[in-house]
Amino acid sequence: MILIGERINGGFREIAQAIKDKDKGPIQKWAKLQTDCGADFLDVNMGAVTRDPNDMAWMVETVQEVVDTAISIDSPRIEVVKKALQVCENERMINSTTAVAERLNALVPLAVEYDACLIGVASGDGGSPQDVGGRVENAAAIFAAAMDYGLDTQKLFLDPIAMPLKFMQEQAKNILEAIRQLTVLSDPPPHITLGLSNMASDTTQRSLINRIFLVMAMGAGLDAAICDVTDKKVMDAVATAELILNNEIYSDSYLDTYRMR
Repeated sequence: MILIGERINGGFREIAQAIKDKDKGPIQKWAKLQTDCGADFLDVNMGAVTRDPNDMAWMVETVQEVVDTAISIDSPRIEVVKKALQVCENERMINSTTAVAERLNALVPLAVEYDACLIGVASGDGGSPQDVGGRVENAAAIFAAAMDYGLDTQKLFLDPIAMPLKFMQEQAKNILEAIRQLTVLSDPPPHITLGLSNMASDTTQRSLINRIFLVMAMGAGLDAAICDVTDKKVMDAVATAELILNNEIYSDSYLDTYRMR
């Protein structure tokens, strides 16, 4: 399971203030903590705090001063992504493109140029589809564009879009079915990921909902997630699901072994 730590995000008050003050402390604290908790990538997102590409570059440089963990550059603005790629010395990921041609034609070549992984969110010109077919169609368009530009299949992460359970409960089963269908796009298939915290947005049982849905999605073929890697119960659920899916070897201390991987 590829785990992408979600916590270096301007949507969190502590990180927002750190960006404004150019205070490296909170950003580096979360970079080290998430790395220690098992994050394979650290998602770096300015949120709505600023639109200046130099601020994103500062965040990326701040992170890589203290960890060599791969960095997910998370911005809807192409000029911000370009600036961050230029300063990023760690392994890179671009988060994210959609199936909209303008974004595909800008971001897929950047991923190839910088040897970066790329998240493709299954939304298109009509926005985020609610049905399984729409999700799969948009994801397939992203997959096709990635192949046309020569992006390695194993650097592509398709995201069928997690919807808030509290407000769109009927969507959960559609997401699981879309995951199943995306696993047969190719052999080997692209990676499949989700923004897990969207599922439990504004609920009173965030951790429980996140970890149960994550295990169900892993059973359907999910092999990556943007999530709170500091949530021990979520991480224990991941470790146990990996064991049951025969992706890890059993030992009585498998939880400790997984945390130290």
